[in-house]
Amino acid sequence: MEESKEIVIDAVITWVDGNDPVHKAKMSNYLSDKSTGSNTSFRTLFDQVNEIEFCVKSILKYAKFVRNIFIVTDNQTPGFLKDKEKAKENFPNVFIVDHKTIFKGNEQYLPTFNSLSIETLLFKVPDLAEHFIYFNDDFFLINETTPNDFFINGLPVLRGKWMPHNKNIVKNRIFSNKKEKYTVLYRKAKDTSSKILGFDKSFNIHHSPHPIRKSTLVDFFKKNEAILLQNIKFKFRHEDQYILQSLANHIELKNNTCIQEKKLAIVYMKSYTFFKTFKKFTRAKYNKNYLFMCLQNLDQCDAKKLVFIKKWLHKKYN
Repeated sequence: MEESKEIVIDAVITWVDGNDPVHKAKMSNYLSDKSTGSNTSFRTLFDQVNEIEFCVKSILKYAKFVRNIFIVTDNQTPGFLKDKEKAKENFPNVFIVDHKTIFKGNEQYLPTFNSLSIETLLFKVPDLAEHFIYFNDDFFLINETTPNDFFINGLPVLRGKWMPHNKNIVKNRIFSNKKEKYTVLYRKAKDTSSKILGFDKSFNIHHSPHPIRKSTLVDFFKKNEAILLQNIKFKFRHEDQYILQSLANHIELKNNTCIQEKKLAIVYMKSYTFFKTFKKFTRAKYNKNYLFMCLQNLDQCDAKKLVFIKKWLHKKYN
């Protein structure tokens, strides 16, 4: 494939240290049911095992074209950046952006503990490039990437496929009551993102880096401010919300300003049985066709497997 015209590309990562006692205390003030704060499926939205360090290092190693890396967080600093002198020397293009910065003008909605609300305002990161790649802190690049893996001729490369809305899938109607609450909310939010643009199906996004054009969001929210405000007002995930990166995708699809790519190129893990862990890490190590890895719910991985995984990450990125 012919290389795209050179463009400036930034990376944005959302991160929270849910283990921080200050953060836990702040959150507790807004929980109507205090027992929720210790619920495993709830805690995994916030708890972390320092994945952010390897996320950043993976970008520096395998996406050298990225100009700046912005970490959006709530008055916190990842451990590997706390020594400011070392951080300035070793990570000169990594910057912390506080929630207060992107919520300027909408401070009444802070504090927030809702990734869907925070993601909605990522386009307000100061000095953010027109073209940026959004990462969760458990996303990693595992092989060399080029700008064309994310943008071709300035247009975002959307990896996935069209799927019927979740409520229309028979097996989901049958087993909906058995599904985990936050998974259901997330899937509903995907569908809501497409419905806003008038689609009767959804372009399904996956747990991999999302290429986004800032102007796409600026232009849309300039005409639809109520849609923005509706999404940022919830302190915790809510069934009426949409997913910003999915919304951006559907805007581009509506306008025919994107490249659709069926190849996901991702190694995805959510459960960590011995067989799955060995199989997928072997795939990540030897198969160069895979560009991305997501280690979801790593905070719930048992101690022995976590030691193995962190050794693998240290060896790969240090």
